[in-house]
Amino acid sequence: MTSSISLQHNQTQPVLAMHQVSKLYGEGSGRVAALDEVSVAIPRGGFTAIMGPSGSGKSTFMNVAAGLDDATSGEVVLAGQPLSKLGDEGRTVLRREQVGFVFQAFNLVPTLSALENILLPFDLAGRKVTAEQRQWIDQLVHTLGLAERIDHRPSELSGGQQQRVAIARALASQPAIIFADEPTGNLDSRSSREVLTLLRTASREYGQTIAMVSHDPVAASYADRILVIADGRIVGDHGPLTPQQISDLLIGFEIGAPA
Repeated sequence: MTSSISLQHNQTQPVLAMHQVSKLYGEGSGRVAALDEVSVAIPRGGFTAIMGPSGSGKSTFMNVAAGLDDATSGEVVLAGQPLSKLGDEGRTVLRREQVGFVFQAFNLVPTLSALENILLPFDLAGRKVTAEQRQWIDQLVHTLGLAERIDHRPSELSGGQQQRVAIARALASQPAIIFADEPTGNLDSRSSREVLTLLRTASREYGQTIAMVSHDPVAASYADRILVIADGRIVGDHGPLTPQQISDLLIGFEIGAPA
């Protein structure tokens, strides 16, 4: 994958920093810490996989880090902005301008074509697509195998094709960070490899920061950093690992209720 595109973000600070962040649910003796004083920084340009058994807190981690849910205590700094100092509108603007999302549910607009869905972040932000950005988008469309389906609506696309549109949409505006929740969950093995290779290339060559929640050791092996969460705490922080090494890391954790 070749392109002249480079990401223009402040390189001197992490794109995400969490300082003693806790997220509590319930009251009294039934209170549960989904996150328990988590402190971590994700540097710009990194591809980080967040792993852990069901109920470990990894989904809560992503929701709190992205400002989709409030921390009970501690501070989250996202793209240089302390989330505790932003109201709902400020967080919405921050996510729209600085964050891309890929969820297991595709979250495409059913009345829009694939291309219109990809361009949606620009429309919502009131920004025109530059020639350089269009070159990047065209490359994404080609790499993800969407060129022949670009004018089709989501109902005319397979599940795998819809997820590829969602991934292209997340990458299109070159946000400060992409939060990906099981991005290959609805793709076949070949498409999964292509998508994960694209994400890794976007990180390594173009400085795109990616935080990916996954239960799949093969998917996580594409990341250059692996965080392991258990009982709301980060219990492991590793560099690149093979799928077998990742499986060995997780095997000792008891599987509980869904996160």
